[in-house]
Amino acid sequence: MAVPNYILDREPFFSIPDKSQEALLAKVQDASERAQRWLLEQQTDEGYWAGELEGDTILESEYILLLTFLGLRKNQKKIKALARYILQKQEDHGGWSIFPGGPPEISSSIKAYFALKLAGYDPSKPFMQKAKRLIRSLGGVDKANSFTKIYLAVLGQYPWEKCPAVPPEIILFPKWAYYNIYAMSAWSRTIVVPLSIIWAHKPVIKTPVNIRELFVDNQEHSSSSEELKGEKSSKFFSWRNFFFALDRALKWAEKRRLTPFRKIALKKAEEWILDHSRKSDGLGAIFPPMVNAVMALKLMGYQESHPAFKEAMKQLEGLEILENGALRMQPCLSPVWDTALAITALHESGVPSQHPDLLRAGYWLLSKEVAEEGDWKITNPDLPVGGWAFEFNNEFYPDVDDTSMALIGLSRLHLPEKKGSVSRGLKWILGMQCKDGGWAAFDRDNNHEILTHVPFADHNAMLDPSCPDITGRTLEALASYGYSTASSCVKKAIRYLKQSQEPEGCWYGRWGVNYLYGTWQVLKGLSCIGEDMQEPYIRKAIDWIYSVQNSDGGWGESCHTYEDYKLHAPEITKSTPSQTAWALMALMAGGDYESSAFIKGMRWLTSKQNEEDTWEENLFTGTGFPKVFYLKYHLYRHYFPLFAFGMYLKKMVSQTEENKTEELDLYTPAFDNLSSKVLELLKEA
Repeated sequence: MAVPNYILDREPFFSIPDKSQEALLAKVQDASERAQRWLLEQQTDEGYWAGELEGDTILESEYILLLTFLGLRKNQKKIKALARYILQKQEDHGGWSIFPGGPPEISSSIKAYFALKLAGYDPSKPFMQKAKRLIRSLGGVDKANSFTKIYLAVLGQYPWEKCPAVPPEIILFPKWAYYNIYAMSAWSRTIVVPLSIIWAHKPVIKTPVNIRELFVDNQEHSSSSEELKGEKSSKFFSWRNFFFALDRALKWAEKRRLTPFRKIALKKAEEWILDHSRKSDGLGAIFPPMVNAVMALKLMGYQESHPAFKEAMKQLEGLEILENGALRMQPCLSPVWDTALAITALHESGVPSQHPDLLRAGYWLLSKEVAEEGDWKITNPDLPVGGWAFEFNNEFYPDVDDTSMALIGLSRLHLPEKKGSVSRGLKWILGMQCKDGGWAAFDRDNNHEILTHVPFADHNAMLDPSCPDITGRTLEALASYGYSTASSCVKKAIRYLKQSQEPEGCWYGRWGVNYLYGTWQVLKGLSCIGEDMQEPYIRKAIDWIYSVQNSDGGWGESCHTYEDYKLHAPEITKSTPSQTAWALMALMAGGDYESSAFIKGMRWLTSKQNEEDTWEENLFTGTGFPKVFYLKYHLYRHYFPLFAFGMYLKKMVSQTEENKTEELDLYTPAFDNLSSKVLELLKEA
């Protein structure tokens, strides 16, 4: 006898408990409680979290070059401590990479080698010889990027005429002009303005050592035109060729002192630096412009005793970490970002919204709301002030990502005082939506592609266009305050996300490595905002997540994928806690809490928690500038796994409570008779 369809199609009244699921749930609950304790212990007395932010050795090398510029002898002790750290990071290939396990990078290797020589290391030593051979094999000094060449020129190692022009007059270009400093990304702007002062002065500081051995063939004596010739486009006319021609014209005028606006431009640039250093942890609150600002102030005649100079150096020194005689530098500080994410992970995993530690963190976040107009006002003159920055203080540069994350964190806390800050924050991010429907980091519609062809723009970060990861997080923030797919701003954002999806089904991650980060952020945002997660484009993204799982159950992705998507194949990169958590949260956003892939991933994550109740993660999973600068957020290894555990536990607990309610509602005196009839039918079948 066949079982009737109405019985087969009906959800069962009860299910036999899955012992393996129960065991996993117990493990996740235990791991989550341990992780909560660990994270709460990292909270500062002031209420915030700030994990170490680690970059590559370009930071330590440039700091040594700056200290040499300021006076080699008086800074020798600090230089030696920095050099110890640089030496610790030399790779087996002899050079230095911009992320662990990466290929040798020419610019970072040249600066590291020069820094070690300045610190007194003998160039005949085997490790120095190995570095020299590696650098020469990569093409030598002329293959370095523009910023590296300018630093070398300052210290007498490279001819100024071969460096790309960075004229200070660009600060005089009107804001409505296609090419002006506000058409650049916020970070490029803060780097370029002080750099233009350095270029205008063209200092040459004598050093006791040189790096002639790093030049290949006749590089040292080649002309500026020969140097630029190889970088031009083969087309008769291209924007790249136009800017190289303009570069030559600027240098021609410079030699003949045809610079009538130079004094005005230098004064304007000086004022801009001083103004933008107010209420900030240094110019731009990030390492490169902070270094450039110190050099620019020195060249403009500021004595080291001057308050502005002292403050600039103090902010740089605040990025130092001395450990076991080796000094390393952070590229910036990340308290707002870490705090907002820690609040969210703790609350998601079950810490009550009125927990004293979460409330302290919430009040600290409120105290960091930006209260002054910044550069974003240039393209948004009518937009009221609001938002949050990444660092402790960076009034000129709040960003959409941090503002969204702060709003998400605050949405989970019962703080009557948050209403005004939340309202201003929401208005600010809505006003920052780009025309294409997406969101960028610091500016709106900062996408003038022509500017990427400027000769000094080879740092690959000239623009700040919309990106899927920030757009996904912004949707999550909006959903936290009642926005839905019915909102016009959300409809535009979803259109942008559909258009920016990769052919494979994933999304690019601009601020995290890489497609795992972007895909998680997008799926999480779409799920929160109420998009139908059964849509074909979303299922394609979920299938992609399955396809890149490693055999051990975890997920991992290398910075290599910014160069070549094919390097995302499973097993190429070891599984990491943060990236595994992103993948699991992406699957949960798509409704998967019980597939074999999901269970395997969750087991991997629980098994990798160590005896200290946290996780180890040596690979870089954060992105500064794709292909140029990557980051290791030391708290990523912790609060993202905790966040994933929280999502899982919340669903499992909710599901258990629903099942219990159903069982109570379904029980009637006739229930036992119905159950026995069903069993009889099943037996006969």
